[in-house]
Amino acid sequence: MSYTNGLDKPTDYFTTFLWTGDGSTSPRSHTGVGLQADMMWSKIRSSGHQHNLVDTVRGVDQRLLMPSDNGDEDTTCTHGHFDSLDSDGFTTTNGGGNWNVNASGQTYVGWFWKAGTSFTNDASSTGIGTIDSTGSASDTSGFSIVSYTATGSTGTLKHGLSSAPSMIIIKNRSVTKPWQVGHKSLGFQNGIYLNETSASQSDNGAFNSTNPTTSVFTIETSSYVNTSGHNYIAYCFAEKKGYSKFGSYTGNGNADGSFIYTGFQPAFVMVKRNSDTGNWNMMDTARSPSNIVGLTVSANSSGADDGGDFIDILSNGFKQRSTSTNRNASGSTYIYMAFAESPFVTSTGIPTTAR
Repeated sequence: MSYTNGLDKPTDYFTTFLWTGDGSTSPRSHTGVGLQADMMWSKIRSSGHQHNLVDTVRGVDQRLLMPSDNGDEDTTCTHGHFDSLDSDGFTTTNGGGNWNVNASGQTYVGWFWKAGTSFTNDASSTGIGTIDSTGSASDTSGFSIVSYTATGSTGTLKHGLSSAPSMIIIKNRSVTKPWQVGHKSLGFQNGIYLNETSASQSDNGAFNSTNPTTSVFTIETSSYVNTSGHNYIAYCFAEKKGYSKFGSYTGNGNADGSFIYTGFQPAFVMVKRNSDTGNWNMMDTARSPSNIVGLTVSANSSGADDGGDFIDILSNGFKQRSTSTNRNASGSTYIYMAFAESPFVTSTGIPTTAR
C-alpha cells in the first residue's frame, strides 16, 4: 500500500509552547520550543491582556502587532517585548508593567510557525504580481509572510508559495485598522475580521472578489489592505496534507457535536462562527493535553483562558462537545484553521495513536 500523507513531523513547522513569567527585567532566554520560528503569536493566559504577534520579516525586537486589537505596529513596547526568535525558542525583555511577556507568576502560551526562505520580488522585473513585496516562505508547510507598501490601486502580490493560499490574514501596520481575513470556505468575495466578533460580509474592496492563485493574491482598494504609502503584513496559509486544514462545518447544537475531518491529529484548532457573531476560539493540545479540550482563548479578545467542554481531539480530526454558539449552534456555519500534531498515517504506514 502506498501512503502520501504530507509531513511526517509537523512539529518541525508548527508547535505550541507554554511558560511562566519570572518578572525579570534582564533578557530571558526560553528554549525547548523545538524549531526556529518565523512567526510567534502569544497570549498571557492568567490575566486579561492583549495577544501579541511578532515575525522575522518585520523584525522582532520591539515590533508587536496585537491580533485582538486594531492598533498599528507598536515599535516601543516599554511594557515588555520579545527581543528575538532563536534557534530553539525566543528571548524576552521586560519593562514597565511587564504584563506583555514575562510578568512574575503569570502563565503564557505561544504558537510558533516556521517559514524560512527569504524572498524579494520586484514585480516589474519578475512579472510576478504588480506590487513589490518581500517575505519569508516555506513551500513544504505552505506558510509565508509577505511585507508590502501599498499603491492604493487594485493589484497582485507574490505570496512565495507554489499552491494557492487557503487563508490570508492582512494587517495595516501604519494606522489603526481591523485585521482583514480571507478564507477559502467563505470565498474571497467575502471577508471577516480577526479582531472582531462580526459575521462574514461582502468583500468591500479587500480581495477584489478574486481567489488567490498558485503565485499571487489580489488586493483591491480598501484601507484595510491597500492605502497608498501604508505598510502592510500578510500571513498566507496554503493547505498541506497531513499538516494543515482550512475548512468549514455546520453546527448541530448538541453536545454530541459535529465531527470535522482533517486527516491528521490536530495540535491547534481555531474556530469562528461566520454566519453570525462569535469569538475566534483558539484551542491546543499543550494547554489541554487530554480530552475534552477544556481551555480556549479568543483571538478577538484580551480575556484570559476560558474553561469548559469544547472539543475532542481525535486521530483524524476534531469533534465538537459544546452547545456554545461560538462553536456549535444548530444550523450555524463555522470556518476553522487547524495544524497537526501528527499525520493520521505516516509516509511509512504508521498510524497515529488516539489521545
